[in-house]
Formats: sequence, structure tokens, C-alpha cells
Amino acid sequence: MNSINSFFHLSENKTSFKTELLAGLTTFVSMSYILFVNPNVLGASGMNKGAVFTVTALAAAFTCIVMGLVANYPIASAPTLGLNAFFTYTVCLGMKVKWETALAAVFVASILFILLTVFKIREMIIDAIPADIKYAISAGIGLFIAFIGLQGGKLIQNSDSTLVTIGALTNPTVWITIFGLIVTIFLMIARVPGAIFIGMILAAIFGICIGQIPMPTSIVSSIPSIAPTFGQAIFHVSYINTIQMWIIVLTFLLVTFFDTTGTLIGLVQQAGLMKDNKMPRAGRALAADSSGMLVGSVLGTSPVGAFIESSTGIAVGGRTGLTAVWTGIFFLISMIFSPILSAFTTQVTAPALIIVGVLMAENLAHVHWTNLEVAIPCFLIVLGMPLTYSISDGLAWGIIVYPLSMIAAKKFKQITPMMWLLFVVFIIYFAVLNI
Repeated sequence: MNSINSFFHLSENKTSFKTELLAGLTTFVSMSYILFVNPNVLGASGMNKGAVFTVTALAAAFTCIVMGLVANYPIASAPTLGLNAFFTYTVCLGMKVKWETALAAVFVASILFILLTVFKIREMIIDAIPADIKYAISAGIGLFIAFIGLQGGKLIQNSDSTLVTIGALTNPTVWITIFGLIVTIFLMIARVPGAIFIGMILAAIFGICIGQIPMPTSIVSSIPSIAPTFGQAIFHVSYINTIQMWIIVLTFLLVTFFDTTGTLIGLVQQAGLMKDNKMPRAGRALAADSSGMLVGSVLGTSPVGAFIESSTGIAVGGRTGLTAVWTGIFFLISMIFSPILSAFTTQVTAPALIIVGVLMAENLAHVHWTNLEVAIPCFLIVLGMPLTYSISDGLAWGIIVYPLSMIAAKKFKQITPMMWLLFVVFIIYFAVLNI
């Protein structure tokens, strides 16, 4: 136990083996939905759903464990939502690209991603972003994750006239979220250890009791083979030979780059691990992140990236890589215990996401709101992330406006060359996405 404490610096980070275990389990439960969502989304492209289920677990486990061991951060990764939908519905179904070729595009994008990491371009970007913008990114992610929770818990729903509106209380599944939210709020305010995780367990039990969550019919199941998808990305690299395919590669690269970079900044900020406005061990964290995308593409899945649900484990007290390692281990275990995971529906995990949104919104207090040249780009980031349903899009709004507002405030000299470069890159980013 002492060796684990020494390796992960548990005492220095004011945490313990037990806390890290609970944090890892909480993070895993919060993001376990990806094990079922990813096969359904990618399955629509023609991929074998069973293989994708196993690959999702393996890719997540690999990236989480590498992140924990190499970078010592409590940040978990898995195939990301949004990019898996882009993979299936835009690339495969919309552009009529075979899923094998689409995987090859992810593979090529991951190699470019690693090169950007090796040459420390991502690290330079993270260090160059002003402190106020970093706080806004963290708060924006908080609002985004709370919005996801409200949506998943059916407390809000889509509306043709107003985009979103309050959910219907006549829907019995809404009451699972309401019950879980009330319990979690009470436990959090009462400072009960593991409040978020306990809230999810009680919400799942409540859902089973009212008949809205089926009781698992079994405990274990066999692990599907990954043979149908393994290595297809490499076998089809030669198909990346048209302008259309290179645009697809660039899109995978840009969205993953800014989504995961923004997520890493926000989560490290939430955990209180930023030092002098810089992210310690940034190179290691980014290397772990980019290697996960490469391995995932070879195994057979859409881009892998840092998950904002990692914030639930951080809220429980996770502060080191041991949290991420535990999350990875739980992903490995999940391959045979998938029937039990069916009890943790989006309504069960929704309260955790909403509460975490509250905790991350605390970063708004650190933004200098009285300085309009800073306040406006920060506000656009915070507002943009949930409303565009994209971390990278919200980040782009703020980064593009930042140099313009600083010029208006006659603070031209305070704009670093990297911020000007990001200004240009994000304009290109929007141009690429709208081709």
C-alpha cells in the first residue's frame, strides 16, 4: 500500500486509496453508458455491435490506465459521443464511405494527433491560454455536463418553438432523476462521503422498485470477439487518397484536438491541479490521450478522448491517476458484467452530472467580469458549450472574439502569438466543418 501511495503521491494530493477507488467507480458508472451507446451508433454504419462493445471497453481501459500510470491524472477516456455520430451518420451513411475506410481516416488523424503532441504544440496551446479563459472553459464544461444531465434525466426536452422546455412529470422515468437529485443534494450538503455514488445507487434501486428499470436477468455474459473490426483501419489506409477523405481526416483531427484539450483544461482546473496557470505533466497527459485514439482506431472504434464525466470522480475526491486506473479496471471487468450495467440508465446518472455542473460553475467566480474585454469571450465560451452541444465550438467562439476585444481595449501587446494562431485555426476549423 505504501508503494501505491508513493507512486501516485496520494498523501501529497490529500487523498487515499479508498477515495480513489470510490472516485474511479463513480467515474466509471457515470460514463458506462458509452458501452451501450457506442455499439448502437457505430452499428448503424454496418459495424458488428458485439465487437464494438468489446472494443469500446478495451479502448477506454487502455487510455484510462495509461493516463493514470503515465500522467497521474484522475481523467478517464473512451470513444466520444458526437464524433461517433459524425463517423456513422455523416461519413458512412451521408458520404457513402465504408466503415473500414472511415476507421482508416481515424487512424491517420490519430497519427497526426500524436505528432502534434510530440512537437508539444498542444502543450504550448494549453500554456498560452489566459487564466480567465481557462476558468471559463471549466465553468462552460460544468454547464454543458449539467445540460446533458438535465436532458438525459428528461427534466428538459426538445421543443419545436423554444428549442428546449421543461420535461413532463407524467413520464415516470423523470421521477428517477428527481429522486436521485433530491437524495444527492441532501447527501452533498450533509457532507456524506461518496454522496454522488450513493445517490446513483439509490436512484437505480428506486427505478427498479417503481418498475421503470428492469431487474438484471443475469450477472455475467460472454465477451464478444473483436475479430470483425480489429486491424481494419490499417488494412484500408490506402483508401485515404481523395480530397473528401482528407477533409474527413482533418475534421476528426480538429474536433478531437479541441474537444479533448478543452476537457483536459477544465478537469485539471476542477481538481485544483493547475499551477501558475500551467498544467503540470501536460505532455504526459496529452501523450496518453493521443495514444488512446491510435489504439482505439486499430481495435475498431471512432475517436477516443477525455470524458467530461471524469468530473464526477473528481467531485467525489479523486485527485490522482489511481482514479483513472480504477476506472480502466472497471471497464475491463464490465466486459463480463454488462447485464448489471443496464440498471444504470441515463436517468440514474443524470443527478450526478447536474451536481457536478454546480461544482464546476464555481470557476465563474474567478473570471474578471468587470473587464469587458475578458468577460465577453469568457461568457461566449460558457454559453457556447452547452448551447452548441460542443466543447470545441464553445471554445472557438471565445478564442475568436478574444483578440478582437483586446484590440478594442487597446491591449494589443497582451495578445500572444499563440492566441493569434488559435484565432486563425478556429476560423479554419469552422470553415472545414461547414464544407
